[in-house]
Amino acid sequence: MVDDRSGFSLWVDFIEREFIHTILKELVAQNIIDGATSNPSIFANAITTSQAYKEQLSKLKDLSAKEKYEALAIKDIKDAAKVLRVCYDKALEGYVSIEVDPFLCDDTQKTIKEGKRLFQAINEPNVMIKVPATKAGYEAMTELMSQGISVNATLVFSLEQAKKTLEAMVKGINRFGEFDEGRVEGVISIFVSRFDRKLDPILKEKGLITSKTGILNAANIYNYISEHAHPAIKPLFASTGVKEGQDLPKDYYITSLCAKKSINTAPLETIMAYEENPNKAKLALPIEQSKIDEYFALLKENGIDMEQVYDELMSEGLQAFKDAFSKLLKSLE
Repeated sequence: MVDDRSGFSLWVDFIEREFIHTILKELVAQNIIDGATSNPSIFANAITTSQAYKEQLSKLKDLSAKEKYEALAIKDIKDAAKVLRVCYDKALEGYVSIEVDPFLCDDTQKTIKEGKRLFQAINEPNVMIKVPATKAGYEAMTELMSQGISVNATLVFSLEQAKKTLEAMVKGINRFGEFDEGRVEGVISIFVSRFDRKLDPILKEKGLITSKTGILNAANIYNYISEHAHPAIKPLFASTGVKEGQDLPKDYYITSLCAKKSINTAPLETIMAYEENPNKAKLALPIEQSKIDEYFALLKENGIDMEQVYDELMSEGLQAFKDAFSKLLKSLE
């Protein structure tokens, strides 16, 4: 549910051609979601399993695999942006995001070039370019936003990444504001459930509480972003679907992170479970900083190095997107 009072909103973490013209329209009309996200894994699944792309692909035979992918993705993102435009025009988010080639994660200039090219090709104002929160990515975020292109910073795991992302975004927005009074916004995508999938088996062996690391890490970053609030930048909680093997309510990572001036992007079934929850929209954040610090001190006492965890999750996240993108391109050759 989109909550106009608190500024909490839901985005759907899914894109597929038939879905855009049916279910996405319904979700927007019912005021359930006001945004959408995509990534290489989502597009790989959509394009390789849905028949909806067959007709367009038949007209793209002479193009390279990446050109075919971009033609398909640009159409989907453009169509989704048009569906979400009603939200955008009411200043209720209304964005859909598309990620730059994950293999460009360490190349600032190529990321900027591709981000600009995709934004211009889609030609809709309510599109966010997704850029991984790497050293090269921070510089690209600043440049893209300085040119009026909204950005979704993805794969944010640590507070340090969030700080650098916020700094880069504010710099870009300020540069843009010197020349233009238009609308440019940013979201900082804080990944959540991957912490628990990685650490819960270890915590269980040690007799410690499980399924809390992702929530408290996100809460820690949320506190920082709130303390350094910028009206055009919001935290976005990502990786919020409950996976097979996790004995948790389907909407666990939404209800546990419901917060003012924040966004949660989740799979459709997670959103539907949340909509049926009688306690939906009950604020769960902020969490007292002392409780967050106490939890991570306990992890340290038990031999868990969070800096190592952050590095591993970032490396694994980038590799997963690269693998999905490679698989997708191979299927289009």
